[in-house]
Amino acid sequence: MSDATVHLRTDQLSAMYGKFSAIKNVTLEFPVNKVHALIGPSGCGKSTFLRTLNRLHEMTPGAWITGTVELDGQDVYAPAVSPIKLRRRVGMVFQKPTPFPTMSIFDNVAAGLRIHRKLPRTELAEIVERSLQRAALWDEVKDRLKTSATALSGGQQQRLCLARTIAPEPEVILLDEPTASLDPQGTQRIEELMHELKTDFTIVIVTHNMQQAARVSDTTSFFYLGDMVEHGPTKAMFTRPKEPQTEAYITGRFG
Repeated sequence: MSDATVHLRTDQLSAMYGKFSAIKNVTLEFPVNKVHALIGPSGCGKSTFLRTLNRLHEMTPGAWITGTVELDGQDVYAPAVSPIKLRRRVGMVFQKPTPFPTMSIFDNVAAGLRIHRKLPRTELAEIVERSLQRAALWDEVKDRLKTSATALSGGQQQRLCLARTIAPEPEVILLDEPTASLDPQGTQRIEELMHELKTDFTIVIVTHNMQQAARVSDTTSFFYLGDMVEHGPTKAMFTRPKEPQTEAYITGRFG
């Protein structure tokens, strides 16, 4: 696909999630097959914005949104759009690994595939294996697929959650600080996977780690106090920021 093709776009998006986390009038475009980083201090609206992209914020009482979010030209907030079906197209991985504790490794990966259709066991097994391979976990778990997912290490659990997210073949993957609770080795593996997976998916990641944003992303947006201050190619943002606030944050003068 051309880099100009837009998978996901927000227009004049404002939202409230929780008591203090709000964003105002954010307009962004996410080109396909790129990694896009959202950076900024805690409480500036990054995760709120991320949750609006697949309507996950709706699960919190009192949350609201104005403006539009479009996926392939369709407003995802249109009355005819099912949030459950949308989340198959826009998957999400959270800060802390969230394997389903009562399910095996196999069933964790297969969970999203079983929601809307019944697949033959052979086809299901093939998709689970392929997803675990793409998440760089297959070789570590292929002999214990029927064991509990909670027996895995933290880094393995996060890669399992990634495998579960990509199994239904979404168009977009949302990552909310996916390495915040991992050790350096686990962090490095997730970052390597982002480079590999962007050939098939559009990825949007929230991160507090400036070095991580510089390493993994193609474009970056800086949020501060609910406003999107600056957006652009990551290399330019980190070497020649246009806004004084962006430069102050990137260089560590606040945040």
